[in-house]
Amino acid sequence: MSRSRASAKAAGARFERVIADCLAEHLDDRIDRRVKGGAVDKGDIGGVRTHTGKRVVVEAKDHSGRYEVGPWLEEAEQERINDRAEVGVVVAKRRGISDPLQQVCFMSVADLIALLEGERP
Repeated sequence: MSRSRASAKAAGARFERVIADCLAEHLDDRIDRRVKGGAVDKGDIGGVRTHTGKRVVVEAKDHSGRYEVGPWLEEAEQERINDRAEVGVVVAKRRGISDPLQQVCFMSVADLIALLEGERP
């Protein structure tokens, strides 16, 4: 059974909240869900920073089908540019796994290098 648009949006909002709360608990209590930005979206979760203080865009995906890694990475990259952030990352829900620490992340190798080294190659 497929989800309606309303139920998919509600699931997405719940997932964003769970991931934001987890990141806030483990990294920085200023991390929280962002207000939707429309055409200049800057990601779903704000306040995430690298160890050097540079912004990280987090795009959260609670998707009921197959992972759409390519389009999701493109979306995160556009949001990274919109936010003038150093890194863009996608956090995706694993079916049947509720623990936020066990969800998966997708990023480009350029983002991985930026995350680990503090600047984009």
